[in-house]
Amino acid sequence: MLEKLDLTKKLDKKEYKKRLEFLSTKLASLQRALREEKIPVIIVFEGLQGGEKGILMNRLIQPLDPRGFSVHAIKGESEEEQMRPFLWRFWTKIPEQGKISLFDRSWYRTVLSDRFDKITSKARLEYAYQEINSFEKQLTDDGTLFIKLFLCLSQEEQRKRLSALLDRKDKAFTVSEQDLKRNKHYEKYLKMSEEAIQLTDSQWAPWTMIEGNQREYATIKIMTSVVEYFQRSIEKRKNMGVPSINSLFSKDDLKSSILDQVDLTKSMNKDKYKEKLKILREKISFLHGRLYSQRVPVVILFEGWDAAGKGGAIKRLTEGMDPRGYQVNPISAPNDWEKSHHYLWRFWEHIPKNGHIAIFDRSWYGRVMVERVEGFCKMEEWMRAYKEINELEKQLVNHGTVLLKFWLHIDKEEQEKRFLERMKNPEKQWKITEEDWRNREKWDLYHQAVDEMLLKTSTVYAPWIVVEGNNKYYARIKVLEQVVLALEKKLGEH
Repeated sequence: MLEKLDLTKKLDKKEYKKRLEFLSTKLASLQRALREEKIPVIIVFEGLQGGEKGILMNRLIQPLDPRGFSVHAIKGESEEEQMRPFLWRFWTKIPEQGKISLFDRSWYRTVLSDRFDKITSKARLEYAYQEINSFEKQLTDDGTLFIKLFLCLSQEEQRKRLSALLDRKDKAFTVSEQDLKRNKHYEKYLKMSEEAIQLTDSQWAPWTMIEGNQREYATIKIMTSVVEYFQRSIEKRKNMGVPSINSLFSKDDLKSSILDQVDLTKSMNKDKYKEKLKILREKISFLHGRLYSQRVPVVILFEGWDAAGKGGAIKRLTEGMDPRGYQVNPISAPNDWEKSHHYLWRFWEHIPKNGHIAIFDRSWYGRVMVERVEGFCKMEEWMRAYKEINELEKQLVNHGTVLLKFWLHIDKEEQEKRFLERMKNPEKQWKITEEDWRNREKWDLYHQAVDEMLLKTSTVYAPWIVVEGNNKYYARIKVLEQVVLALEKKLGEH
């Protein structure tokens, strides 16, 4: 495919200036329309070294309001980035609604230059394409416009440009030995590029090939392509109309309830609890140190009914940990800044680096529970969230993360009992709100949502652990035992 591109295409200066003036005016107008429609845009510049991505990117953004875009130059992974999942550094750079993010190289680096340079391992390459497609699909489903540009030039033109850069004292540093090696093995690198394009050229995020031998032609083709993408995206958004009111729940009710099968009579006396708690704390303290030394990341999330004991379980869990090595993330309703991004963005911000532990008191599962039940998102949004969540968790596990998911389960009567106890205790009254009582009135709706969540997101690589929570002693010990078991298995201690 790439070898068949006509790289001799050119524009004369008169035609170039005429088109440039028209496209510049059009781009400025469309940027304002994108902002009004709250459409986030990601523009990716990939291609062969020497393709003058920086120059072409600069020409594209000249007509734009600089307050509405950001530019990210992606180099090799830093030590900090290597200690987190592959896509972490890109999730943290996605634009808010109505803004544009431009990437000079991107997540494709790992399947292009890093692959050629043998930085990307075979293991990573096996799942990199899947994760890339998943990343782009999740964002486009949420309304992001992707424009992916691949700059191609002939081997001779590339060699000429690299040589010209090397002859300039102020530019020589931009050319590496690997750049020269990729030019020498031009056909091999072109074949890798073609494979990457074919495996990631999707309906939702297609590639646009840019013939780059002449700067003027490449400039006009890029600007024309971006204008066309902007126009289509704006028209699509305007034609969406007012969404219909959907049922909160899918038509296919679950035939059986997972929660109804939980044995809530399980209990433990206080003496047994204290005995086990002491032993488990010591084990967790030891394992925490081993996790750090072996650079193993851990994510532990807690979901459950209001007053199910999430806070108590987290407190007992962290008592045996070094506070420098873990972070508890209490998740509440998203603020306006968080709402202006994809719903998963705020959780990627808290993904731990290798050797550290992130504990989530509520998590991304709010999408398929409270946001679903309370109507804070559309039906199609929470329905596709099951797949998006499974993909997120698969990426964490692919990175080597120990992922534990606890659902703390109590019955309706136990919840009422705990609510009333909190109201009577001055030191615990702050824990109970009118919203808690209001949510309780929707117990059956939440029960159905939780059942479906457990069914659709309990995977082989990230299964749910349902904790029988009517007895707090039993619940806390079960949580700690499951954490110890998982960490020992990962560290080979068991």
